[in-house]
Amino acid sequence: MTSLTVRQANTEDIASILRIYNQGIEDRIATLETETKDYAYMEAWFHDHQGRYSILVAESEGKVTGWASLNPYSHRCAYNGVADLSVYIDRSFRGQGVGSSLLQSLHKVAKENSFYKIVLFTFPFNQGGQGLYMKMGYRQVGVFEKQGVMDGQFMDVMIMEKIL
Repeated sequence: MTSLTVRQANTEDIASILRIYNQGIEDRIATLETETKDYAYMEAWFHDHQGRYSILVAESEGKVTGWASLNPYSHRCAYNGVADLSVYIDRSFRGQGVGSSLLQSLHKVAKENSFYKIVLFTFPFNQGGQGLYMKMGYRQVGVFEKQGVMDGQFMDVMIMEKIL
């Protein structure tokens, strides 16, 4: 892969963010969501992620190769400094450093927006994701057993965290 740029997402990126998110849904390795989303859904999600809850995209040769976002963790004010994390990489760019670049930039943005901790939820079988998160300083906190249902099967969800 040639040079990679990480930048704040803009409205022109919504279609690419949607395409990559739907890949994650279809691949069944990154989310409990099972129904792919449409443009209206992603546009509303995008507009809810302004201000502190940033969305970053990674771009190579003019193509969005991945995205990451800071999401609200809880509505309770005691958790105001804690963000939830989402990161999705285009299938053809996984394992090429896109996730590391996105997380490195997102950690900086999180600190600038007064977050002191990031949490994430991943599947215990998602070895690629866990490798990325551990490389970037996250630690496993525990596993929620039977946290959700996907395709008629109970799914465990691993919790990981990073203190910034």
